[in-house]
Amino acid sequence: MSRIAPLGEKDAGLAARMAYGYAAKKVGRVPTPMAVAAHHPWVFRGYGAYEFAVERSNLVDKRVKTLAAIKASTLVGCPF
Repeated sequence: MSRIAPLGEKDAGLAARMAYGYAAKKVGRVPTPMAVAAHHPWVFRGYGAYEFAVERSNLVDKRVKTLAAIKASTLVGCPF
């Protein structure tokens, strides 16, 4: 459980609701860090830009990126 309560979809702005929909479609639910970052529009934009850049990067094979993400999430105890 995060220290800051996630921002619900009904309270989020248009960009956050669109990002929530994309994340729910891709991951199955809205990740808590995304919902917490949605409290502040500029932080949310930065978070979104970072995620977009990581997803679009092609310097490392997609399989290696996925394995690194899984390893990092297991190390910190993240369910994603």
